[in-house]
Amino acid sequence: MKHFIEDLKKIYRNERLTLVLIIINILGSIALLVVGILKLNPDSAIVKIGYGDIGGYRNGSWADMLVFPLLAIIFGFFHTLIALRIYEKRGAGMTKFFLITTATLIIGAFIVLFRLTKGA
Repeated sequence: MKHFIEDLKKIYRNERLTLVLIIINILGSIALLVVGILKLNPDSAIVKIGYGDIGGYRNGSWADMLVFPLLAIIFGFFHTLIALRIYEKRGAGMTKFFLITTATLIIGAFIVLFRLTKGA
């Protein structure tokens, strides 16, 4: 854990864009966590849990929608730790690529979540 704190200090001093990307990913993950929890509908026995171009929507239990808060935790906490580890081993360029990819995955999770719940 000591290396992570040192890496954060080094990122703060030298790599402001990387720090901004880390903050964006953490805030996006928190937003995904909150929205994912608010979109859970435990009163409903069957909800839409998946869709495809060929098969249409698939029904399932509301508990299957817990994957979105779980993804938010993974993106917010674990991906930040992985990004710091990448910064330590590979440098700022690879870290920025990883954080941009994570931000894209967060946006994709939002799109899927809103499409499954139809904004309701």
